Amino acid sequence: MMKSDLSPLVIFDGRCNLCHGAVNFIIARDPNKQFRFCALQSTTAQAILTQHGPHLLQHDTVYLFQDDKVYIKSDAAIEIAKLLPDYWPLLRYGKWLPRVLRDGLYDTVARYRYRLFGQRPLCLLPDDETKSRFIE
Repeated sequence: MMKSDLSPLVIFDGRCNLCHGAVNFIIARDPNKQFRFCALQSTTAQAILTQHGPHLLQHDTVYLFQDDKVYIKSDAAIEIAKLLPDYWPLLRYGKWLPRVLRDGLYDTVARYRYRLFGQRPLCLLPDDETKSRFIE
C-alpha cells in the first residue's frame, strides 16, 4: 500500500469498546468521508505498521497516518480532532501541554480500557454506507 493511499487512515484496536466508540464518533462527524479505518488486529494494519517501523507495533494506541506522517497516542487524537468540523479543531491547543502529560493520561486510559469499557470478541462490522471506509 502506497503512503499516499493511507491519508488519513486511523488504525485502532478492533476489540476495544472505547476505540469503537471513537471510530463511530469520527464517522458521525466526518461529513466529507475523508477518514479511513483499519483494525489493529488485521494483517493489513500489521503490514502497514511493520513497513513504517517496528517501534510502531504497540497494541495499546491509536495511529493516524496523514500526509506521509504517523501520529500516535495523544498526537493522533489531536490531529484527528483538527480534521473534524465545528469546534473540534480547538483541541489542537492541547499540544501546548507537554507530551509526557498528554501521553501519560493516554497510557493510563489505554492500560485500563478493557476493564473500564470492555472488549468485543470481534471487530466492528460497519454498515453498507461506511463499509467502503474500512480497510481489511
